[in-house]
Amino acid sequence: MKMKPPQLMVLLVPLMLRLAGVASFSSPRRTIPFTKLSMSTLSTNSWSDLQSAAANTAVGAALNTEQEARLNGTGGPFVQNKLRLFGSNEIPKITLYRDHAGWCPYCQKTMLLIEEKRIPINIELVPMRSYGDKPESFLRMVPSGLLPALVVETNDGRKRTITESQVIMELLDQWHPVDEGFRQMMPASDDIERQARYKMLANLERELFSWWCTLIFRPEGPGFSSGSMLGKIMGTNESSMSGAMKGFLDCISKVNDALASTAGPWFFDFADYPTMIDFIYVSHVERMLASCAYWKGLDVRSENYRRRFPALNAWLDAFEKRECYLAFKSDYYTHVKDIPPQYGPGYDGGFEDDRLAYQMSITGKDGKSWDLPLSFDDTLQPLYRGPPLPLCVLKAAEIKGDNGGIGVEGTSYMNADPEKMAEACRQMAGWKLAGNGQNVAKFASRGGPKGAKNPRKGFGAELADPYAAPDEDLIPDVEHALRWVCGAMLAEGPEAHESALSDMKAGMGGLKKDTARDVASALCYLRDRIGVPRDMPLAAARQFRAHLNAAIDVLH
Repeated sequence: MKMKPPQLMVLLVPLMLRLAGVASFSSPRRTIPFTKLSMSTLSTNSWSDLQSAAANTAVGAALNTEQEARLNGTGGPFVQNKLRLFGSNEIPKITLYRDHAGWCPYCQKTMLLIEEKRIPINIELVPMRSYGDKPESFLRMVPSGLLPALVVETNDGRKRTITESQVIMELLDQWHPVDEGFRQMMPASDDIERQARYKMLANLERELFSWWCTLIFRPEGPGFSSGSMLGKIMGTNESSMSGAMKGFLDCISKVNDALASTAGPWFFDFADYPTMIDFIYVSHVERMLASCAYWKGLDVRSENYRRRFPALNAWLDAFEKRECYLAFKSDYYTHVKDIPPQYGPGYDGGFEDDRLAYQMSITGKDGKSWDLPLSFDDTLQPLYRGPPLPLCVLKAAEIKGDNGGIGVEGTSYMNADPEKMAEACRQMAGWKLAGNGQNVAKFASRGGPKGAKNPRKGFGAELADPYAAPDEDLIPDVEHALRWVCGAMLAEGPEAHESALSDMKAGMGGLKKDTARDVASALCYLRDRIGVPRDMPLAAARQFRAHLNAAIDVLH
């Protein structure tokens, strides 16, 4: 089953796309008791106060420094980087056009190759088809509008455009050979045995993809019980399982066996890092994990399936220790909102009790996953098998990895200090909100009674509507609420955080009933459109969602 490269983008309008304009403020923070001010006197300077407060935290200062480095083509991997130099002093003559939100699996695998191989490159960010209109300048180069696309400038100034992710990846690998200091990503052309293995693995990936599509995007056939004749013939121990579910799990077992046949966690053991075939698999496996949990109640990362598929889970664990993978990794919520516009609707089925529980957890309706006080970790989407935040943040917050290092790649953080980790996660979310507060408030105000009207057209991605208008009358009240939320997330220390939450409740409690209801609706609109990785990593996003819910509870 051949699918077109993704045309979508999620849920979200660019909440934080203007982060490049966030400055580091050095003026001291003014403490303004909002309850003593009328709505009309809450000027935009208050966002400046919050920007200053964010910059005065170790986390915010590190993020401001990192932001400047990214603009110069250095710094760490980041979903909205537009230049990667990797130590080169030359301006790259190749430009990759990819989706601005970091969801497209074909763009993701291409970026993983670039990051792991350390290829100097320019990057242009383009909206996906079901999320918004592509620029005319891009469509002139790529009339089909498909992403990713690579533009190469030749020595005589001419430009050549190349499409199809697999072609792009192979060309990038060929143009940056091992003898020039770049990592090997494919078996050597004269290595017959490994070339044959690569072909086998590529075919197996297509088989896995086909079983996934059969399981998720078609109604499941009738299940069979272990006591039935068919169940006895098939040898299943599951109480009820469809043929599609069994076929998918059998194919997962083949992938697990292929991974188990190498000495390390990767598909090939000629290197101690992931190679081309690992990237081809992981971008779709990531989406399989989310969709199987949500629509089928199948958690391949659970302890039961970790025992059943240990090599697959070790492979995923190894990826989750790499900062460049985490920079482009989505959460389950973003995936299940993004998948239908590309592949079609998912069908409920599978293991019913688990499915219902997982759906509640993924959408934040279980009263735990998106609500304060948050547990240290998320049971369905563990956060700390690798660095949950950019390494610069972990270093600034002095958070130790399980190997004893501070802010180190390649280690887990499952035994990190819970209070330090929670503070770093919410302060990163607060820094992002403070840096684009006015635009976020305007965006959230689409959720008001006069908002979300689109004079142009809608787009296929659920909840995505880039031309929808906000409820202009509601914006000042939404800004008022968001400043309180931002201040609470930036608070330093557990006691200060609790005090800030109490102040937030008191500060928003004076709104009139109708206004409070409309502001709550706007905050819900915003909460449901926080996207991972575009807006922030999951560890920070869950804090933002939970703090928005705390404000919503006050307003209801």
